[in-house]
Amino acid sequence: MLYDTFRSPLGLLYLIFWEDALAEIRFERNTRELFPASYRKGQAPGHFKEQLREYFLGNLQRFDVDVVFTRGSEFDMTVWWYLKEIPYGETRTYKWLAHRIGNPGAVRAVGRALGRNPLPIVFPCHRVIKSDGSLCGYASGVEAKSNLLALERYARAR
Repeated sequence: MLYDTFRSPLGLLYLIFWEDALAEIRFERNTRELFPASYRKGQAPGHFKEQLREYFLGNLQRFDVDVVFTRGSEFDMTVWWYLKEIPYGETRTYKWLAHRIGNPGAVRAVGRALGRNPLPIVFPCHRVIKSDGSLCGYASGVEAKSNLLALERYARAR
């Protein structure tokens, strides 16, 4: 595994790659432990860093990058892929997502899967909110979630 860093408006992001595929994005505030000794500092594919730059400038709505999941259950991965259906600048509820994956009773399980999402921003779990419209749970904190949603709404309105 290789890792690289990217300075974003949310702080430093760690980009973890397996060969040429993105495996994980970690927010600096959530990097409790350093990487295992087997991880080496490397260079992320330039196209992905460019896509991140464009996203944070409000110019990119969908990422086009190869990904690999190195962890997560089949259920988790199903939830993560369905996140791609939520339009840029919009939100959906945990309940909506549970219905969408065909398991309406799994609202809490959906929330747990989102908490394990290894690729936030690319798989936009920040677009999922509570049924009452409030924000909760995000890897880098609710303020970061709010900032990402505001960025997307502003960019869409331009």
